[in-house]
Amino acid sequence: MRDEADLSGPLWRDEAPLWRDETPMWRDETPTPLRPPPRSPRPRRRKRRRPLRRLLLVLLAAVLAVPVATFAWAETRLNRDVDLGAYGHRPPPGAGTTYLIVGSDSRAGLTPDQQKDLHTGAVSGRRTDSMILLHTGASGTTMVSLPRDSWVTIPSYLRPSTGKRTEPAKNKLNAAFADGGPELLARTVEFNTGLRIDHYAEIGFAGFVHIVDAIGGVDMCLERDIRDEKSGADLKKGCQRLDGTDALAFVRQRHQEAEGDLGRTLNQQKFLSALAHRAATADTVLDPGALYPALSAGLDTLVVDEEMGLRDLVALVRAVQGVSGGHGRRINVPVSAVGIPTSKGSAVRWDADRARRLFARLRQDRPI
Repeated sequence: MRDEADLSGPLWRDEAPLWRDETPMWRDETPTPLRPPPRSPRPRRRKRRRPLRRLLLVLLAAVLAVPVATFAWAETRLNRDVDLGAYGHRPPPGAGTTYLIVGSDSRAGLTPDQQKDLHTGAVSGRRTDSMILLHTGASGTTMVSLPRDSWVTIPSYLRPSTGKRTEPAKNKLNAAFADGGPELLARTVEFNTGLRIDHYAEIGFAGFVHIVDAIGGVDMCLERDIRDEKSGADLKKGCQRLDGTDALAFVRQRHQEAEGDLGRTLNQQKFLSALAHRAATADTVLDPGALYPALSAGLDTLVVDEEMGLRDLVALVRAVQGVSGGHGRRINVPVSAVGIPTSKGSAVRWDADRARRLFARLRQDRPI
């Protein structure tokens, strides 16, 4: 049964934000310096302190030089391939910052044997396995999972393979990525939510596995045994540390979840938060010899937008860490039906009213 919703325009409309700039209640005041009490000169003692002071400065410079050099190197390695404005007609900027985080099934960087071990199959190209909106601002941080089978409107766009313009049409959300890559996916998310995507970050299978292994695994507590042949998951109930292979199987499995893809999206949020927390606390961040391989593992398959800098990427990770520490929310987009029959197969229908209210609050950076 096809959805007969009007396809002529997005399901959102511009609304005046409920925030405004206000002059802070503080002002700079330079305190009157106090004159130190006189003290008798001690030339010999000063001479002995200078070498120690210089040594401390040299050691401090040496410690700081490692992360500075590391970040400078990492900045040059960012793969800034995504033009978020490629299709134009974007929503106006909102309050706070909104990221679109995508996990793709790209096999780039994996050998045939690795693809077999990871149960990824050998499909060419890349598709989306997970999509998360991360909004952070004055009202805190919220992670909203968008099921890949969400039944949405894909707006009009020029098809890269033919150069012909397609008309707006209903389809599953992950079809936007398959047909037009990250740019069309971001445009479709903006069209259906009214949120302006400030930054985009995507990582493939290889980068995911390598990052988890580089930081020594991620701790997860499972409420039940999980065994799934398609993803290769074979995990026992209880708290344990997952390596890259087991972690990938965990975030990909859905057939053991009572809520199917909706259950998988919540697992992905939970793992992403645990991964960010582990990355900040692992010994890797203090060991330059391990830091470079860990960063390289992630940067090799990380794809970001043209305006994304390392500062923005760090801000994203810190926001996710905040959620893992209890300073944020992890939710699914509100849905009204799962498994609805469509011309494109079984799909998930959003609850239009509740979703509209959710996205309006995020756009205005209001509490959820």
